[in-house]
Amino acid sequence: MQNKLKDGNLLNADGTLAEAGYATSLVKRYNPENIKAKKCRIKEWDYYLVYNSKYALALTVADNRYMGLVSASLIDFSQPTEKTTSLISWFTNGKTNLPKSSASGLTKVDNKASKMEFEVRGKKRTLKFFIKDFLNGKPLSGEIALTSEPQDSMVIATPFAGKPKAFYYNQKIVGFEASGTVMLGSKKIVFSPADSVGILDWGRGVWTYKNTWFWSGLAGKLEDGKMFGFNFGYGFGDTSNATENMIFLNGYAHKIDRVEFVIPKTKRGKDDFMRPWKITSGDGAVDLDFYPIIDRKACTDVLILKSDQHQVFGKFSGTVMAKNGKKVEVKNMLGFAEKVTNKW
Repeated sequence: MQNKLKDGNLLNADGTLAEAGYATSLVKRYNPENIKAKKCRIKEWDYYLVYNSKYALALTVADNRYMGLVSASLIDFSQPTEKTTSLISWFTNGKTNLPKSSASGLTKVDNKASKMEFEVRGKKRTLKFFIKDFLNGKPLSGEIALTSEPQDSMVIATPFAGKPKAFYYNQKIVGFEASGTVMLGSKKIVFSPADSVGILDWGRGVWTYKNTWFWSGLAGKLEDGKMFGFNFGYGFGDTSNATENMIFLNGYAHKIDRVEFVIPKTKRGKDDFMRPWKITSGDGAVDLDFYPIIDRKACTDVLILKSDQHQVFGKFSGTVMAKNGKKVEVKNMLGFAEKVTNKW
């Protein structure tokens, strides 16, 4: 069953999710004043990915109450190489003041080691960033503009079985046009709307301590020039009312039910992330091969906290089916697929 969300508050007065399901816009109003769970369980973040055929830039600001995070990643597909620098602040307790909506407002962190600012004004998003010591003493800085926001996005309100005060409210916007520059020391990287795209992952929720998620995203232009993208994901929460799986054609969403990521295994039974994957759906709407280029991996393990991340960038080929029955051919398009396990 795929329940479509109705307009209203996200949370009831007792902190439970008012309705579980999906939408193509932020029809539910995030009202954190109704959260009744322990503060350490609240997780809020804004994550932006900007990329073209040569480079990818990922920027994150998060406030998980007991810790805040500012993170930047730069991936060079031609080498291929990647560098991620993450700066942690302890016991932020919501003082980062992340906006209640992705549609307007300012996300801002400013300290001696880093500055990051995401501003939404009208139909334009501006990303400004500075990491003092990003790579071998060199700073990373720049400014990116995201425009041409698509009509539809992926929105989902997900409960967690057995935890009535836990929930996840998430929006993924797939297919911005991106422009701007990135400076790594004296090296200049340019993103142009002709070949560069952007994706937003906006998340607000009360999470359980241990969970694993799978997520894959892609944005780019098909051979006919139309903007195409998808968002696939699963692995946590109770998705019986809706999944987060959608494809996007010229800015409009086409809902997909359930998908599966088939990750190859080593002889010892561990995930072999750099061999080709399959992403499929039981109804045949999704049949994609994924050929990895680089694994942006990181593992943080501090006492009771752990985050094991594998965000793999690569090329997708295969077919997806729109809701009108139209089959879309995906040919060697760049995107990512990831598996993340957290104890947080």
